[in-house]
Amino acid sequence: MREAHSAEPRPYHHGDLRRALVEAARRLLESEGPSALSLRAVAREAGVSPAAPYHHFKDKSELLDAVAHEGWEMLHAAMSEAKGGVEGRQQLTALGIAYVCFAREHPALYRVMYDAARDKEALPIETHDGSGDSAYCMVRDTMIEHGADPQAGPDLELATIASWCAAHGLAEMAGFKQFEPFKAQLGGERAFFEAVLNHMGLFPSAHRDC
Repeated sequence: MREAHSAEPRPYHHGDLRRALVEAARRLLESEGPSALSLRAVAREAGVSPAAPYHHFKDKSELLDAVAHEGWEMLHAAMSEAKGGVEGRQQLTALGIAYVCFAREHPALYRVMYDAARDKEALPIETHDGSGDSAYCMVRDTMIEHGADPQAGPDLELATIASWCAAHGLAEMAGFKQFEPFKAQLGGERAFFEAVLNHMGLFPSAHRDC
C-alpha cells in the first residue's frame, strides 16, 4: 500500500515532460510494483492528461525501457560515489557492496532494469557503454587501475563478468532469512556483503566501518 501523502497525483507544470513521466513511473514502480504501471496511471501520477504520455512513449514497454535507463544511471552514480569514498584496492569491494545495496534499496527498479533487456539481443547499453561511462565499465577500469593488465583481452573481460555476476548473485540471495545469523555475527548486513564477496576471491578486503 502506498502512504496516504503519496496517493495524490503530483501536478506537472512545465519543463521536461518526458522526464516527469519517467520519474512518476519510477515512483509508482517502487511504491506499488510493476503491475500498477500503465501509461494512464503514470499520467495520473504526473498530473497530466491521459493522452500526454503517448507523445513520448508508444506503449508501456517503451516507458519501462526509459525507467530502466534511469535505473542504470542511478546505479552508476551509487557505485561512483562508493568508489570515491575509499582508496586503493578497497575500491573494488566498495563497488560490489554498492551494487548489492542498490539492488536491496530499489528491488522493483532493479528487476525492471534486467527484465527490460531479457528479450533483447544485446545487454543494455548502460552495461557496456563504449565511452567507459557505465557501472560495468567502472568495474573493469578499476581492476586496471589496481593492477589488471589492460591488454589481457578475454581474461580481463571474464574477470569483470565474474565480479559483476558475484555481486548480482549476492544481491539475489542477500535477503534470505537463513543468512541473518551470519549478519549478526559479522556486525551487520554490509559487513556480511563484504565477507561474502571476499570469500569469492574476486574482491579484495575493504576493512572499514559500515
